[in-house]
Order: sequence, then C-alpha cells, then structure tokens
Amino acid sequence: MATTEVILRKKIRGLGVEADVVTVKAGFARNYLIPSGRAYEATKGNLRNLTTLQANRAQREAEELNEAQELAGKIGKIHPKFTLETGQGGKAFGSITSMDLHKELEAKGITVDRTAIKLDKPLKQAGRSQVEIKVHTDIIATLTVTVETEEKERSSDR
Repeated sequence: MATTEVILRKKIRGLGVEADVVTVKAGFARNYLIPSGRAYEATKGNLRNLTTLQANRAQREAEELNEAQELAGKIGKIHPKFTLETGQGGKAFGSITSMDLHKELEAKGITVDRTAIKLDKPLKQAGRSQVEIKVHTDIIATLTVTVETEEKERSSDR
C-alpha cells in the first residue's frame, strides 16, 4: 500500500497532535485529512512552517494543563457521601461504582470522563476511601469518598 507523510494541523485521536509529522495511507491523506483541513502535505515548504504549528501546540498544551490543575483542585474539595443498605449479617446491598462517582461529580458541576475514574473494585465497605481520577496525563486528582451503612429491617410476612 502507498503511504505518505503529512503534518497534522489539529489533534486527531489515535493519530497524533498538531505539528506531528505522521505517515498515513495515501488515500486517507488525499481523501480525508488534507481536504478537511486537518493536515498539510509534508513538503519542504510546509516543513519550514512547522514552527508556528509547534508554538500553537505548546500554547494549547499549557492551557490544557492549567485547566486540569484547576479541575484537580475542585475535585479535591469535594467529599461525596453515599449510604448503602445492609442486611442482618452486615452484608451490603449494592455497591458504589465509578458510574455513581461520575454522576455525583456531574451533579456538582464537574465534568470528567468516566474512564478517568480509577476504581479497582466497587466500594462495598463503610468508611473513607481515596479514589484517583486522571484529569490529565500528568495530573491525578484524589477524591475522598465516604460510605456509610444503614441497616434495613426485613419484614417477616412469609
């Protein structure tokens, strides 16, 4: 298959970020990347103008890092509480999952990707737990979650 080199103008997931010189299939470059304005052809003239794209990339990355630091600060200030019902033996009905944490964060006005919440296993025990949330490749926020239990009375109507 024929391949060609292109210079990316925008961040493309799975391919690269602006100012990257990547090798792609010629048809993908000719039919999609170049006409949609997402890439330039990697000619000698375009390679000389690479510094402006690199400056834009550095500015975008700095802005993303600042936003991620602010988001991590907001996450650190939130201490959500959840209540699990328990039976007679102290066994919990249900658990707290990353989906529950995601909904709680969205209710507080914080938007993060659900897959960024690093929860090894669902929370089923009462107490405090530290949950890591990856808000940026370099920044991990810690969320303190409190789980309380509430014993549920079972009716013996059998």
